[in-house]
Amino acid sequence: MAREAQPALDQRHLTFRFWESASGFWRGQTAQHAWSLSAALVAIVLLQLLVQYGLNYWYRNFFDALGRRDASALWTQFLVFLPLVSASIALAILSVWARMTTQRNWREWLSRHLIEHWLSDGHHQIPEFVAGERQSPEYRIAEDARVATEVPVDLAFGLLTALATAAVFLDVLWRIGGVLPIHVFGWSLLLPGYLVIAVLIYSASLTTAMVAICRHMTQAVEGKNQAEAELKSMASRLRAIADTPQALRRTDVRIRGLRMVLNKVIHRWRDLSGQIMRFTLVSHANLLIAPAIAWILCAPNYLNGTMTLGEVAQAAAAFVAVQTALNWVVGNYQNLAEWTASVNRVSVLLLLWDRLDDG
Repeated sequence: MAREAQPALDQRHLTFRFWESASGFWRGQTAQHAWSLSAALVAIVLLQLLVQYGLNYWYRNFFDALGRRDASALWTQFLVFLPLVSASIALAILSVWARMTTQRNWREWLSRHLIEHWLSDGHHQIPEFVAGERQSPEYRIAEDARVATEVPVDLAFGLLTALATAAVFLDVLWRIGGVLPIHVFGWSLLLPGYLVIAVLIYSASLTTAMVAICRHMTQAVEGKNQAEAELKSMASRLRAIADTPQALRRTDVRIRGLRMVLNKVIHRWRDLSGQIMRFTLVSHANLLIAPAIAWILCAPNYLNGTMTLGEVAQAAAAFVAVQTALNWVVGNYQNLAEWTASVNRVSVLLLLWDRLDDG
């Protein structure tokens, strides 16, 4: 892997070198367009949060009307539901446009930057680029540059959404959950904001479990990508060999090497599959458990009459929204690993060019 080939470079150095070049999209001639897209993404996040907040209160009003068996109120809530859903769908479509437009423009800018750097001063003709970890710079420009610009836009959009959602719905949980009376061994205790405490503990436990169980995800992704690049590079060089006896002997050697690299790809893919299975274990378990925990935690106050059915539904929806937001790392762990691996590969290429330019 790239980091194994460059032991002196830590993750911070590699990431810094990538952003040193990639952040140029927000400077110079493309700055105005880039910042306009960024502002649009922020506005969309805030509008989506406003709609989600409205839907959260819709759950409360709907279930309260259902509990009262109030047909007129249920019809009113149905009419309220339609514009909320329409707005949510429209914003979702708009967010796809804004994110993909940003990704497309950023990738174009970075790819042009890398291509110009690669072709300058004859970098593309230097033999070092066809040996070991420096194989297939064209793969890094085409594939790794795509991942390195596509994923962070989604991650930034998701992170901003998560932070805003957590801030708003933690307040909802605190106000709706109230206090939980606890009676143990003759002692009585009133626990205020117990839903907030519960969601914080649950989210911290889930994130810790994900990091511990899937701690080798980045290495697995990076190893698989490197093996894929080696396979493509070796296969492309086979086509360039002339049809002579000496060249054919070299072809036999390279065919054996190609088979070895293919075995390496399959091995790396198996490693990645194991990491994804672990990720699925944690993420799918959370998908099933989190809503149930919310309803169970609200049940005591519902049974003693301090919470209505609508408040239970609202609190349960807010609980899931908060824990999803707080577990942003869990939901995006595989994407973070993919992005880190691609950033490392692009950064190693940039650092190599830097050394060549420095003489």
